Amino acid sequence: MVHSKVQAVTERIILRSEESRADYLTQVEKAHIEGRASAHLSCGNLAHAIAASPQRDKQLIASGRGPNLGIVTAYNDMLSAHQPFGTYPARLKEAATRHGASAQVAGGVPAMCDGVTQGRPGMELGLFSRDVIAMSSAVALSHDMFEGAMFLGTCDKIVPGMVIGALAFGHLPTIFVPAGPMPTGLSNTEKVRVRQLYAEGKVGRAELLEAESASYHSAGTCTFYGTANSNQMLIEIMGLQLPGSSFVNPGTGLRDALNEAAVAQLVTITEPSQHTPIAKILTEKAFVNGVVGLLATGGSTNHTLHLVAMARAAGIQLTWQDMADLSEVVPLLCHVYPNGTADINHFAAAGGMQFLIRELLSAGLLHPDVHTVLGDSGLKPYCCDPFLNDAGDGVVWRPSAEESADTSVIRPVSNPFSHHGGLQLLEGNLGRSVIKVSALKTAQLKIRAPAIVLHNQDELLARFKAGELERDFIVVVRFQGPRANGMPELHKLMPTLGVLQDRGFKVALVTDGRMSGASGKVPAAIHMSPEAVEGGAIARVRNGDLIELDCEAGVLRVLVDEKVFAARKPAQCDLSENARGMGRELFANMRAMASGAETGASILY
Repeated sequence: MVHSKVQAVTERIILRSEESRADYLTQVEKAHIEGRASAHLSCGNLAHAIAASPQRDKQLIASGRGPNLGIVTAYNDMLSAHQPFGTYPARLKEAATRHGASAQVAGGVPAMCDGVTQGRPGMELGLFSRDVIAMSSAVALSHDMFEGAMFLGTCDKIVPGMVIGALAFGHLPTIFVPAGPMPTGLSNTEKVRVRQLYAEGKVGRAELLEAESASYHSAGTCTFYGTANSNQMLIEIMGLQLPGSSFVNPGTGLRDALNEAAVAQLVTITEPSQHTPIAKILTEKAFVNGVVGLLATGGSTNHTLHLVAMARAAGIQLTWQDMADLSEVVPLLCHVYPNGTADINHFAAAGGMQFLIRELLSAGLLHPDVHTVLGDSGLKPYCCDPFLNDAGDGVVWRPSAEESADTSVIRPVSNPFSHHGGLQLLEGNLGRSVIKVSALKTAQLKIRAPAIVLHNQDELLARFKAGELERDFIVVVRFQGPRANGMPELHKLMPTLGVLQDRGFKVALVTDGRMSGASGKVPAAIHMSPEAVEGGAIARVRNGDLIELDCEAGVLRVLVDEKVFAARKPAQCDLSENARGMGRELFANMRAMASGAETGASILY
């Protein structure tokens, strides 16, 4: 039986979304056509589409004997997580042939790496790249040549953008095919230690680069539990990937077998008798399952934006309040860096997604009766682990272990790390924001300190080097929202604030910007809404104002007389200096059109 709170939140979302969901499903139904897509194209259209295809595929597509699968790829070889996708299309096409289908690369999407752009002007393009990816996915599939779609993506904005794009083609059966995490390298604890030593000037750039390179050392996703790996958790628990496929390393036999199985399964669900389009998978229940997974694992705060935007693409009105209410009953079951010391490979070995899903299902915290890429079998198959078969050329699923192999990493519902989820909604006279609490110690959950107000993260570094920050404070970094400068991540602040926290000072961050999924050690109230450039209350904070941050009570407020505070004129900031260079001028219209953080910071919905 589903938990009463989970059921109540789900019913509330269904009721709230009744009109918009119905409109979406009507559009899906209009787009659906009986038979093969090629039969509805003119001879000229079809000739263009198959001109470069192998003779066998030409005949198959023209005759309509087998489904044609469109591959949308985020391959580039600068981004380690997406470098393995370079070899995928040829192998997926071969697999399609073996299963009586054809496949074509429909198009590519851009794939930024936040790890490369952190603290750089290019980071201001990052969030908007999600919507560009959605539109690029739509362009790829707009040729109307396909009976099914395969999405090759893993990292931060790429997967949410692909989901939004895929939902615009909600009539198509769709499967996501990840690349997996890189093998474990230098521990995250050691990496952070060296970063902080560098921030203090105790080691040089050579030592820092050596540590970073030992951590990020090969193909695959970064091994911490940031946005990229949170993506993989979400896509699996929402039923868009094969069970157990999220965290299998690239270049392994099991990874290859899972890719082959993904093709076979997509072919299966394109058939009329088992037709399972993505609109049938991503329902209100699926999105609630995604939120529950995010809370139970202490996942990336970026998904308080992405989940809202993804849901809207499906006609579903998901809110921060829904997430907050679910957080009251969903326990924190995982400690993966930055919430603990273990990496994602350790998480997978300790029980991973299979143990997590089984525990949440047994506690009634997930909806079991959902469609997935396996069809109408629900979430129960996602409690099984994938293994190579005896011949080593295919994959079989077996029930996972009933106990955690390491309770310092993943625990049962009966013994959680916390009885509430890893994210918290904050409210008060500054507006509404979110904070990741899963990595915070008890002493950091409540802070009351004077404000230091900045309009640029580099200002904090300068003041730190000048020795001006040896005290308790809450740094307010504003004019970092979507309409101001694209809402960049401010992870560059973390080593400095971490050093001060380790020295015994109470420090925290309040911002209308974002924070990296790798952040968590320092209290950070982020996504402040309304943002400063829109006249939000954060624009009225002044240096020295006493700010109270109480994660337990869900309160963030400035302790100034309400009438005095309301009468203050909001600060202004000249943003023109940062509106050009590194491609930022091309995104001016997106900044002007962007919705607020609570509605996904999107230009699309």
